[in-house]
Amino acid sequence: MLIVMKHGASQKNEDKVVEYIKTRGFQAHISKGDVHTVIGAVGGKIIDPRDIELLDGVKEVIKITSSYKLVSRVFQKKDTIIEINGEKFGGKNIGIIAGPCTIESEEQIMECAKALSKMGVKIIRGGAFKPRTSPYAFQGLGEEGLILIRKAADKYNLAVTSEIMEISQIPLFEKYVDILQIGARNMQNFNLLKEVSHVKKPIILKRGLSATIEEWLMAAEYLMAGGNREIILCERGIRTFETTTRNTLDLCAIPVVKKLSHLPIIIDPSHGTGLRDKIYPMSMASVAAGCDGLIIEVHNNPERAICDGAQSLYPKQFKELYDKLKVLAPVCDKVIS
Repeated sequence: MLIVMKHGASQKNEDKVVEYIKTRGFQAHISKGDVHTVIGAVGGKIIDPRDIELLDGVKEVIKITSSYKLVSRVFQKKDTIIEINGEKFGGKNIGIIAGPCTIESEEQIMECAKALSKMGVKIIRGGAFKPRTSPYAFQGLGEEGLILIRKAADKYNLAVTSEIMEISQIPLFEKYVDILQIGARNMQNFNLLKEVSHVKKPIILKRGLSATIEEWLMAAEYLMAGGNREIILCERGIRTFETTTRNTLDLCAIPVVKKLSHLPIIIDPSHGTGLRDKIYPMSMASVAAGCDGLIIEVHNNPERAICDGAQSLYPKQFKELYDKLKVLAPVCDKVIS
């Protein structure tokens, strides 16, 4: 349930409400707005909301019928805006993340970081631990890959995002990575979600291959319930009967999520289509639909990429797209910093 405090309610009033719900087994999550403070009561047993309404400073108690509470627009009406290395996601901001599918060598990641930095990109992506459908496919360089991308990022003043696969990797990611990424295959790895929710770094949560929007938001609820408020949702295509593209990019998820949740939503057109020539139109369409960011695969030499070369842009292609996105964004009442 959500407890809306009266305008002008004192800190003492808020503290008493928090104390009251905690004694009844609830967790308290506080969201301070321009007019009202909202206290989310999560967990606990069923109680009579009238008992809370009688407390000093309480305006009303709202029952939430959906399973996700903290990620809902009811809990927080204003968009969450997340800033990383000067790049903003949410509100009117469109953040850009780019880089190779996987870290292959020091030369490769250095070339990519140099090219992207020259274009004004502030966040680089790159996989060190790769979940692959085939057990014989390249699985990533592991910690060595994280060391290499950190070195490249530090040299060119970039933030790093990479996909974490399991709980045991958390210390490595806390050391080398600025933004943790939960991949599609781990969206409902609830033990992993619970543990990474305590990490004090932003988290990109990708939608599962066959996940509904509600299941996706419930996964985000795990992260927020654990204490992390810097969650970025990522639509990366879902599995349908269509085989022309790698996945079916669900652009409808953008307006649906923005109505249901205050969290920023970004789009991955690279995995969403699996084809280099489809990235440009889907990126433009994503901005037109109101997305809060894009994560795009860019490789210095896609033809020789160890994996996903077919869905990676050449640096020159990415620059052309980036320049066009900067022109389109203001038309859609958005800004690319």
